Amino acid sequence: MFHFPKVMIAFTARALITPRERIEQPLVLVDDGFIVEITSRAHREKPADTVNLGDGIIAPGLFDLHIHGGAGSDVMEQDGVRVVGRFLPHHGVTSYLPTTVTAPVDKTLSALDRIADSIERCDDRGARPRGIHLEGPFLSHARRGVHPEKDLLKPSVQIFKRFWEAARGHIRMMTIAPELDGALELIAEAASRGVLMSLGHSDASMDSARRAIEAGARHATHTFNAMRPLDHRSPGILGVALTDARLSADIIADGLHTDPSMVGLFLRAKGPDTAVLITDGLSPTDMPDGHYHLGSLEVEVKDGLCVSNGTIAGSVLTLDRAVRNAMKFTQCTLQDAVALASLNPARAAGLPDIGALKAGARADFAVLTPQGEIIKTVIGGTILES
Repeated sequence: MFHFPKVMIAFTARALITPRERIEQPLVLVDDGFIVEITSRAHREKPADTVNLGDGIIAPGLFDLHIHGGAGSDVMEQDGVRVVGRFLPHHGVTSYLPTTVTAPVDKTLSALDRIADSIERCDDRGARPRGIHLEGPFLSHARRGVHPEKDLLKPSVQIFKRFWEAARGHIRMMTIAPELDGALELIAEAASRGVLMSLGHSDASMDSARRAIEAGARHATHTFNAMRPLDHRSPGILGVALTDARLSADIIADGLHTDPSMVGLFLRAKGPDTAVLITDGLSPTDMPDGHYHLGSLEVEVKDGLCVSNGTIAGSVLTLDRAVRNAMKFTQCTLQDAVALASLNPARAAGLPDIGALKAGARADFAVLTPQGEIIKTVIGGTILES
């Protein structure tokens, strides 16, 4: 149930993380859904209309760059974005990029049109879709994962422009294999339109990956997964993703896609400013074990592992759990882990107005325990009760 504030309202709690700064006993003033001021109770008297969040820690709403579905729905399906948007705040997520999977061109065009409708309607009672992540169809056959081989395409500016028109300019991110013929031209074209070009599902050499960066690529998708393995004499795309400071990169920190020790290696390699946590979540997230679909593929979920025809296929990870896992796997602080799932993805996606709590920002925030469990989520100054 939602409670809609009619006048200026204040929130207070045990602490607040912006996420780069920590404020004890904070006071957050919100008017018409936006933060007016963040201060400490020691510096300002509490207004009469104040919500006390007790021992909670106020943090920026989490932002998932890569999610296909959840709560039984897929974002490419009818009404999928609405269902997923309503589900995500229960895990502290207030912004996300609905992510496509490789499909026939006509189905992709239809899905992009539907997702664009959802973005433009903007359901204020759920997490806000901040654009579309186009994962496929310009991926490597050798590293396609579960993306249907028959629907993979050679990179084409012409086809991309059809996708762009169907999405009405809402494509925010695209994953591409840079070694494919035509990829560099497409990277340059899409990057010129403000799309975050991400290297992934790729068997690229180090040289191919570096040429893609020169063309405009700025990110790497689910590092370690669906990439040529690291070799100390021929590092390939993974060597570039881990060492090139021009790339931010994301990882699925569920302990299944990558060993926990590799999450620690990833964070040390990318550092606190360019490492990003994602879920690659599928429709069965928060659902019982069983059989589900990702596009045309049947996916079996058992004990937290999603598999299609023997190949790992996305996850049922939630972003709040990814934050807790980062703390567990790497011994980083809650403050550092939250930045990986809020500020850093917003920066990577070119969205400086979200991902941090500050005056003028929309009042989207999660309220956490010190261990990273979600207590409440606030969207536009409205409390979503769990």
